[in-house]
Amino acid sequence: MSSTPKPTSSAQTSGAARLLQRQLKEMSTAKDLPGISVGLLNENNVFVWEVVLMINDDCKYYGGAYFRAHLTFPPEYPHLPPKLVFQAPVPFHPNIYASGELCISILHPPEDDKYGYETAAERWSPVQTPETILLSVISLFSEPNDESPANLDAAKLLRQDRAGESKEFRRRVRKCVRESLGED
Repeated sequence: MSSTPKPTSSAQTSGAARLLQRQLKEMSTAKDLPGISVGLLNENNVFVWEVVLMINDDCKYYGGAYFRAHLTFPPEYPHLPPKLVFQAPVPFHPNIYASGELCISILHPPEDDKYGYETAAERWSPVQTPETILLSVISLFSEPNDESPANLDAAKLLRQDRAGESKEFRRRVRKCVRESLGED
């Protein structure tokens, strides 16, 4: 499958916009999505959502936090994945680049992984929805993936923390959590 972008038709864009409006409405009124809040960053653009993830105290991410992110959808949605970028303070996490961009398999393009790490089945599929993406992100805070890190320092410190060799990962995460709560 080629990764070259295809021209986008206005019909495709309007179809994506209608789908996103419906999905946003469903998520905004859902009562079974604790810890997730969504809305439009700009009410004139349904392709960019503002997301707040409330990570609870029971999470292995060492305490409750509020992380803001932007979920940006391409005009080719749902055939191509959106991008999720955390806003400051960016969580210290093995699967989040310093820029705030999330690295998770389900947001990788629907093609074979040229490095052979992921199967096509693990990557983006049009059956994914904003809801399934955000639930996966919350799950990633409970179980970070240090096997394919976006943040090498965080992955290394997490491994040392798990092995009982260091508490630096935990210390850095707690600092990040305090910042997210406006305590630092």
